[in-house]
Amino acid sequence: MIDRLTAALQGSRADFTEIRVEQSWSSAVTMRGRRLESATASEDQGGFVRALNRGAGWGTASFTSLDQLEAMVARADELSRAVRLDRPIRLADVLPQQAEGVSDLDGDVRGVSLAEKKRLIDAYNGEMLAVSDRIVDTLATYRDEVSEYWYANSEGARLHEVRPEVTLSGTAIARRDGTIEKGLESIGLRRGWNSVQGKAAGFRAVAERAVRLLDAPTVRGATYPVVLDPELAGVFIHEAFGHLSEADFVYENPQAREMMTLGRRFGKPVLNVGDNGAAPGLRGTLPFDDEGTPTQDTALIREGILVGRLHSRETAAAMSERPTGNARAISFRHPPIVRMTNTYIGNGRGTFADLIRDIKLGVYACGAFGGQTMLENFSFTAAYGHMIRDGQVTELVKDVVLAGNLFQTLDRIDHIAGDFRWNQMGGGCGKGGQYPLPVTEGAPHLRIEAALIGGDVPPSA
Repeated sequence: MIDRLTAALQGSRADFTEIRVEQSWSSAVTMRGRRLESATASEDQGGFVRALNRGAGWGTASFTSLDQLEAMVARADELSRAVRLDRPIRLADVLPQQAEGVSDLDGDVRGVSLAEKKRLIDAYNGEMLAVSDRIVDTLATYRDEVSEYWYANSEGARLHEVRPEVTLSGTAIARRDGTIEKGLESIGLRRGWNSVQGKAAGFRAVAERAVRLLDAPTVRGATYPVVLDPELAGVFIHEAFGHLSEADFVYENPQAREMMTLGRRFGKPVLNVGDNGAAPGLRGTLPFDDEGTPTQDTALIREGILVGRLHSRETAAAMSERPTGNARAISFRHPPIVRMTNTYIGNGRGTFADLIRDIKLGVYACGAFGGQTMLENFSFTAAYGHMIRDGQVTELVKDVVLAGNLFQTLDRIDHIAGDFRWNQMGGGCGKGGQYPLPVTEGAPHLRIEAALIGGDVPPSA
């Protein structure tokens, strides 16, 4: 394949040309309640060509048959020459890479029958259904994919990789009278069949929690000291801060550029944030991005100060910075854009007990059901929570919504524990019509000294 891409590049008239080709095998099984809702298996193959000429814009062309390769290379060059821009596109220099990579297949899913995959997710679904007669519905899904990937460009990069991925998800719905609660399990791994064995306990636990939430009170809305568990802390830093660190957004948005000025203090010295596309074994991990740039651990906030952002070659050149290996495309049907990989809050010191010891009345917010962001403002719904009373975690509470201003909230993070973990969940990140891109978030427990929690409004005196 690399030889064929090399020959096609030699026939290009453009100043710069790159070609990506992918072949993928995937399957999925979904159970709803006690019935099989769907079972599918598919193969897909295609490629994407980008061409760039001096003084012109990008020309792009995608294809689904290798027989179209040479024609699409010519087409991309033609389209590039037709685009005239006021500001020429430049690409930051990257040393051309030549590499062969195979991730740990850990039991190649292509050798496992669809019937066996159905038996696995049926068993996990059964764990949720067996918890209680209060569980009135479930949804459980198994998905896998193995993608073989080739990249070549006119500067000499020649790359080949095999990328596995497997995800599990489960939702348990509990109901009593008019009250409905849910629990959600999500697992995503860049490995294979062996990695998703022995996961029954997690499915059972979310169903048990959904039942317990039926009796839990709604948290009282107020400003509290708030402790986030590693899952919610990771989702928070990805959604509320990570997207603002993507350089295409910053470069194209004057308001964001002003907000995200390097050297600005965002938090106390305890706060460190980064994005690490080279961390081993995670869903966002790749040896190189979709422009052939090696991935790396990019510092974004160091000791409370904004020190970096995420780049493609184009945004790095435009902002006179270095590329970071964050140009990613969800498939061969899309161009690469600046995306996160594995975004994290770095470890602090001490234990979870240290975070809560001096809290008289606070909230421990756990898990994430979703959220919304608009520039620096955010709102996130925790999966569940507990009250903190006199330094102890106490009763379960629900409808815990954390809302506020990103910069104020980051500045109020006053204690970070030393219990970092990556949250290896399924799902993915969406941007520019490209969803779901595999990513991972990670964090330790952290404490926000004062944060607004929405819930029941206490009656006025």
